[in-house]
Amino acid sequence: MSSAARRASHPALVNGDGEYGREDEDEEEEEEGEEGDEPEEEPRLKYQRLGGSVPAILSTDAAAAIAVTDRAVLLGTHDGTLHILDFQGNQSKEIKAHTATINDISFEDREYIGSCSDDGTVVISNLFTDEKLKFEYHRPMKAIALDPQYSRSNNRFATGGLAGQVLVLTKKSWVSGYNKKVLREGEGPIHSMKWRTDLLAWANDAGVKVHDMKTDRGIAFIEKPKGIPRPEVLLPHLVWQDDTVLVIGWGTSVKIAAIRTDSSQGLNGMQRSISAASSEKYVDIVGSFQTGYHISGIAPFGDLLVMLAYIPEEDDGDKKISTSVSSRQGTAQRPEIHLVSWKNDVLTTDALPIHGYEHYKAKDYTLAHAPFSGSSNAGGQWAAGDEPLYYIVSPKDIVVAKPRDTEDHIAWLLQHGWHEKALAAVEAGQGRTELLDEVGTRYLDHLIIERKYAEAAQLCPKLLRGSPSAWERWVFHFAHLRQLPVLIPYIPIENPQLSDTAYEVALVALTTNASFHELLLTTIKSWPTTLYSASPVISAIEPQLNSSSMTGSLKEALAELYVINSQYEKALSLFAELLKPEVFEFIEKHSLHDAIHDKVVNLMLLDGKRAVHLLIQHRDIIPPYEVVEQLLHASKSCDRKYLLHQYLHALFEVDIHAGKDYHDMQLELYADYEPRMLLPFLRTSQHYRLDKAYEIFAQKEFVKEQVFVLGRMGNAKEALSTIINKLEDIQEAVEFVTEQHDDELWDELIRQCLQKPEMVGMLLEHTVGNLDPLYIVSLVPDGLEIPKLRDRLVKIVTDYRTETSLRHGCNDILKADCVNLLVKYYHEARRGVCMASMDEEAQGARVNEGSSRTGDRSSTLRNLEMKSRTRCGARCCLCFDPLSIQDMSFIVFYCCHAYHQSCLEGGLDSMKSNSNARDSDDGSEDDDGSPSGESRMRCVLCTTAAA
Repeated sequence: MSSAARRASHPALVNGDGEYGREDEDEEEEEEGEEGDEPEEEPRLKYQRLGGSVPAILSTDAAAAIAVTDRAVLLGTHDGTLHILDFQGNQSKEIKAHTATINDISFEDREYIGSCSDDGTVVISNLFTDEKLKFEYHRPMKAIALDPQYSRSNNRFATGGLAGQVLVLTKKSWVSGYNKKVLREGEGPIHSMKWRTDLLAWANDAGVKVHDMKTDRGIAFIEKPKGIPRPEVLLPHLVWQDDTVLVIGWGTSVKIAAIRTDSSQGLNGMQRSISAASSEKYVDIVGSFQTGYHISGIAPFGDLLVMLAYIPEEDDGDKKISTSVSSRQGTAQRPEIHLVSWKNDVLTTDALPIHGYEHYKAKDYTLAHAPFSGSSNAGGQWAAGDEPLYYIVSPKDIVVAKPRDTEDHIAWLLQHGWHEKALAAVEAGQGRTELLDEVGTRYLDHLIIERKYAEAAQLCPKLLRGSPSAWERWVFHFAHLRQLPVLIPYIPIENPQLSDTAYEVALVALTTNASFHELLLTTIKSWPTTLYSASPVISAIEPQLNSSSMTGSLKEALAELYVINSQYEKALSLFAELLKPEVFEFIEKHSLHDAIHDKVVNLMLLDGKRAVHLLIQHRDIIPPYEVVEQLLHASKSCDRKYLLHQYLHALFEVDIHAGKDYHDMQLELYADYEPRMLLPFLRTSQHYRLDKAYEIFAQKEFVKEQVFVLGRMGNAKEALSTIINKLEDIQEAVEFVTEQHDDELWDELIRQCLQKPEMVGMLLEHTVGNLDPLYIVSLVPDGLEIPKLRDRLVKIVTDYRTETSLRHGCNDILKADCVNLLVKYYHEARRGVCMASMDEEAQGARVNEGSSRTGDRSSTLRNLEMKSRTRCGARCCLCFDPLSIQDMSFIVFYCCHAYHQSCLEGGLDSMKSNSNARDSDDGSEDDDGSPSGESRMRCVLCTTAAA
């Protein structure tokens, strides 16, 4: 048991009218001051005095017994009156039931109330009517228990008192009166009695007995704890936790008995005590412990127990209670509420400031609880309406205890400065929504006082939620504290949306310190541009442009603000200076090609490929000389020559003449960065100096390029000598000589090769088709040893034979193709020409289409035949009159052009007059071999087109 649990706390007690009681306040403060060093544990219960009619009732009378139903509170007093109260303490009914102290009250779920008194009477009253049954026993009656099914069980109830009899009365069925049955007697007075379902439990001087009313058989007998005072001094207390668990509190002893239905051994190894061996039910003691106080009441609290504790005097070491009233007057301690487990683990202890507690004994207190269905398994919380209520009754005071709810918990946490836990409780959703505003404000104020600004900012979305006014208030408060940057990431941009000024103040606050510039940039990119005006923020940044406080993030933020303000050229300058990859898309999006004249170097450094493409695509706006000039004067930190090479190379590929003024420079760049491109460039360009090129290639020892330049310079022999002596590549030498079309070079080639015997053989291999190998062999001096000469000659002969064979084969194929084509031409020429008008052709097509449906094969043959037939129009190609004019001949050529003979002769006469001059000069024959003076027919259209 912790010290916090052992120390009794003094909870605030609320009066029935809602005001806190001030009784013993000074004493509580003194005790708290003495024990202030120990951590305080949160109470589990809260307490309130029952108000309404109760103070007036107890001012003239004293409470003696209480019972709580789900409908009302039943209060019995010392003058024998039964008061029916609501849960606020307001009296709804008063029943004059007895003439002496009411000792016990029992109720039935529907409407009946049973009470017993020292006047020896038992009264059954109706809650709603004036119906009342009274039973006289002439001895004080101490306990009563109505059958839970009282209305449906012939009004059965049990009672007992100082006579020592346990009486069960049942209404007779056919006649008036009650049947009386004695369950037990001769074991001393009956002190307490509780009935649950079919089980009746009572306590007498011997102990506690449990009886099965259904089978009318005893189940168990639990002996009275040893060493406790007489029952008249410390009464036994019985309470059913549920239908099968009975809790017994007597003196300083607590026993928990479970009703079992099988014959297995009891829990915890404790032997069960059974009154009848043949009974189907038995009692198993599942829990038992001793307390350091006297038990004045006991009740269930979910899985725990609520104990009403009476603290005996410290000087009474043997814990014997003196019967001398004078020794106790004015010296009693406060009663306490202990919340314990079945193993007597104390969770909380609360001392109650009951009115007049100094003068009361243990038996003067009573604890009753309202029926409930809740459970404390979920963190000790009950659903609304299910929480248990506990009534602590003293002669002049009634205090109601109930579990503390979430709002009580939150208030306690705030009171002790645990704002974070209070916030977590509110976020759990168990308290009123309005609490979040209160808790949030107090929590934020607390964090600000503690200078925990980042933590406060992080909590603002949870605490301020959708209140624009609250958000703006805290934005300006953080700005006043110069801590606004920590709040900006959490400022909402929608739901709610704040005023323009709030967002502008936040952004301007980020411009003041270099450490906030990155956040400024992120914020500008993430916030919608409609939230604020960019001009105030721009005005705050521009004075820093040329200062040491200007950072890259601040420049980019300024560029983004320029974009928002539609100042695109200013934004482009900053983007290019920062080498932002998206600058190219920005240029295209806003058509800023005119604005990149002075930004060539930056664009090339950022992405050479894209920059070159952009510059070449818009070379009409940015001419090549301007680009080259900027690149030539670029800073030495960048590779100017390589950037030039990239640009000029791409420009040359697009337009070989666009950069002609820089082709000499381009030769040097190719030589440095891309030598493989030199020969294609030399072959294509005509705008470079040959001497400059040769000088570069000689210096770089680019032999092939030297050869090409020498050839262009007309120094073919030197070029050939370079190939043979430096490259030693006969095949390239042969290709070079072939390209020059100079027979003298062949002799020069042979002459130079004869000086190197190993090259003679290679020359023989590579000159096949260009020179006669025999000619080369004839020039070889006698006695000159040529490596692999025999093999090479054999290869030459073999290649020659293969070439000859291929030529003969090709000639044979060519002849065969010619013959086949002539035969085909002959057959085509023999075909007739169809002279049909357009109407006849259309009609024939319809006939063919109809006949084609008769069969696929016949249709296919007919279509092939129609395609192969030569067709001719039915009109003259000169006069366009129909050919079928009576007594007029017409001529049709193989080209399918048709003419009237008279029209054709007239057309030929005009053609002859035009060609006489040419024909008279050479006297040549016509294409068909006939003399030019001989008259022959020709197609006018085809002849004119050929001419």
